[in-house]
Amino acid sequence: MSFGFLGIQFGFALQNGNASRILQTFGADVEHLSWFWLAAPLTGMIVQPIIGYYSDKTWTALGRRRPFFLAGAILASVALIFMPNASALIAILPPLYIGAGILMIMDTSFNIAMEPFRALVADLLPSEQRTLGFSIQTFLIGIGAVIGSWMPYAFAEWFGIAKTAAPGQVPDNVTYSFYIGAIVFLITILWTVMSTKEFPPEEYKKEAEKEQLSGMRQIARDFARMPKTMKQLGLVQFFSWFALFSMWVFTTPAVATHVYGLDINDTSSETYQNAGNWVGIIFGVYNGVSAIYALLLPAIALKFGRKRTHALSLVAGGIGLISIYFIKEPNMLLLPMIGIGIAWASILAMPYAILAGAIPIHKMGIYMGVFNFFITLPQIINGVIGGPIVKYLYNNQAIYALIMAGLFMLIAAVSVIFVEDKDDHIKA
Repeated sequence: MSFGFLGIQFGFALQNGNASRILQTFGADVEHLSWFWLAAPLTGMIVQPIIGYYSDKTWTALGRRRPFFLAGAILASVALIFMPNASALIAILPPLYIGAGILMIMDTSFNIAMEPFRALVADLLPSEQRTLGFSIQTFLIGIGAVIGSWMPYAFAEWFGIAKTAAPGQVPDNVTYSFYIGAIVFLITILWTVMSTKEFPPEEYKKEAEKEQLSGMRQIARDFARMPKTMKQLGLVQFFSWFALFSMWVFTTPAVATHVYGLDINDTSSETYQNAGNWVGIIFGVYNGVSAIYALLLPAIALKFGRKRTHALSLVAGGIGLISIYFIKEPNMLLLPMIGIGIAWASILAMPYAILAGAIPIHKMGIYMGVFNFFITLPQIINGVIGGPIVKYLYNNQAIYALIMAGLFMLIAAVSVIFVEDKDDHIKA
């Protein structure tokens, strides 16, 4: 049921590892990168609660969630093809604006496909299997992310595909990676759509029929009445995703300047492209670690509890992010990725396993969508203030954004202790 998430994360990995580089190729300044990246959380904040609400209400031959998987996959595949080719549309608008617009379309599509997957696992699994279910989902996410992150490097270094291009053009190794991403995204989603059966119990329909409100009014009402556990997890998510957003946006410029010693404005040289490709490799490593750690999470959570497991995992991520400052050799960047991968696996699994036990079963989709608010809000805030902070407070030294991310990850770890886990007696 989660195989489609491999394709979704394949696409996300390509975006996370290459969007900043593509936008800089099209002329974006480093302090403006976080503003362009606002497309992701803004679309997620709007789209996911709506998709969650309507997937709760949808009853078709494909089931409740699968129609949304399919629609999102088709749109996302088209966006992945167009993203590195924004310069081809220069007759309409400057490529930078085309690229930013495609980034927003891509994120919208990812969100349409992604949100129902969380609800599907919670729909079909009992509480004692949810940690395992979300862990398997995280394992597949990790596999997809590793392949997606390494693809540009592999094309350039293993297959000899060009890794440089004329100013304003995206290198072929990145372009071909996005093409492969579009194909993988669509095929894996189709696999889930065709191989997964949904058997919505009659009580889902009965509970849904009791709702007195519809559309946005019901979403607003459910948001106001969100369970206590969701509010507590919201604080944890805020600090976690503020840190992740900083990492995704600023790792490439941070590595290029702090580790490779490049000037901040050098974005067309072969060395800069090497730095960007290496960021794809280290991102693949943390996703690979997350895939392995995800398989261990059920046993660890059974022994230590969900909250303590998540807290310790976040501490590992915080230490990993801060330690990047002390590294001057590219190969040594692999070490911090171990801690970051541990945190990433837990972030993708444990909050959802904890949350699912606190949500009414007939509102699983809407509340999984509303929960995304606590993921998108910190990214939006970071997107607005992150660039100016890097420019004016850190003097364009993006490495300090990664240190700040590590500190926020540690704060998230402390926040977990205060969360109420209603299924803590079950633990796994």
